[in-house]
Amino acid sequence: MGPPKNAVRSISQEAFDEVVKENMDDLGMDPTEALQDAIQTLTLQGVDLSGIVTCVPGEGSVKDNPVIHCLDRLNQLNAGPSNQIDDETVELLNKLTELCNSDGSGNAAIASRNGGVEIICSICSKVQKGCEHAIVSALKALAFLLHDLQSRETFRASDGPKLVVGIITDGFENVDILSSGFAVIDAAATGNEVLKELFVELKIEELILRVLSVKREASIQSVYDAIRVLLTPDDNRVLASQVFGYARKFAKIGIARALVDSIRAGLSSSSLVSASIALKAVAVNDEICTSISENGGVDAVLICIDDSSEQGNKTVAKVCCSLLCKLAGSDANKTTIVEKKGMDRLIKLSARFFDDPSVLQEIMAVISVLSLRSPENAARAIEAGAGELALQAMQKFPAAQQMQKNSCLMIRNLVARNAANRTLLLNSGVEKHIRVAKQNHVSCKEAATDALRDLGLDDYNV
Repeated sequence: MGPPKNAVRSISQEAFDEVVKENMDDLGMDPTEALQDAIQTLTLQGVDLSGIVTCVPGEGSVKDNPVIHCLDRLNQLNAGPSNQIDDETVELLNKLTELCNSDGSGNAAIASRNGGVEIICSICSKVQKGCEHAIVSALKALAFLLHDLQSRETFRASDGPKLVVGIITDGFENVDILSSGFAVIDAAATGNEVLKELFVELKIEELILRVLSVKREASIQSVYDAIRVLLTPDDNRVLASQVFGYARKFAKIGIARALVDSIRAGLSSSSLVSASIALKAVAVNDEICTSISENGGVDAVLICIDDSSEQGNKTVAKVCCSLLCKLAGSDANKTTIVEKKGMDRLIKLSARFFDDPSVLQEIMAVISVLSLRSPENAARAIEAGAGELALQAMQKFPAAQQMQKNSCLMIRNLVARNAANRTLLLNSGVEKHIRVAKQNHVSCKEAATDALRDLGLDDYNV
């Protein structure tokens, strides 16, 4: 594991306060000016001021900060001889959660920088069975505090993964504990390969499967979010992430099958979007994609696509198309999707959301994958209306870079092995729009050039 990229300098609270004091004593600045100058100067020097309490000297102190006040009192209560969590502790934890949930306040950074993670982990380790409300309050606060590399490393050093997995296991019958516990796992594992590994070593996949199987009706959002984070290679300190192996392990024990069952609930489920994203994260190879289809995954996704069209739900439409695109990577699934009139259903969806290029680009991506190396599927796509979709969308949304790129990629796959499609698309006048996309968008240049070449044009590189 290498050093973090774009590392920034840090400063202690004491050193920051000393800079402000020097501005006042040595440069004769008034308190407000001294504070603002310190902030501006240190920021320009690349110093990370997150977690630093910035108050005007004479008008307040670090101890007056409500987050610091909360932590100091929690520390006092936690240091007491009793292991029983009293009402005051719960109130303070709830107050800390409220403070850290304030957008743009920087309070989560202040809390984690001033011992918040250690204090809450210590409280969690002392809470006895039967104090579920206290556990939930502690976990909710902890999830907000795990916001950067340092806070997550502190969580690891405090034996946080083992602690949280133990709490979830012991409190399995309490949905609030499950929800807040997996929210902590989501926050902790984000961008941290070491913590992902620790959770897998603690057999978190078995606990996830148990929740998906036994508590499916509860529709616990954070469980799906935790799956996504655990299987996302988002730690820029490592050259080779292990998440691909974790995904295979998750699929092997039955998590993919359980996620398909969650998706079957359709648009009536509040977790449909999260479950779809989680299943996409699990579907990392041909074998898993095929098994998902065999367990009804393709059927479930196509039904959700139909329903999203009828109900006008763009979010579901985009997420389900993205998942279908991943599943279509399997050649066997390509055939299944086309046989189930997937092309027609996608074109119908495009007509429903033709005013939104962000939906159209996802539809184009699916058609592109379905048509890859398959002249038969490419012909079926043209019959369904993929050619008209490309022409009309490129004409209507010339500024939509990703949609223009996806359209070029789709056109290439539609014509690469199908001469009849080549003639049809050239006659439609699509060449002009491909050249406009190539000229206007750097991100489209390669895809547009390839599309022009596979259309059989000699001047494709112009």
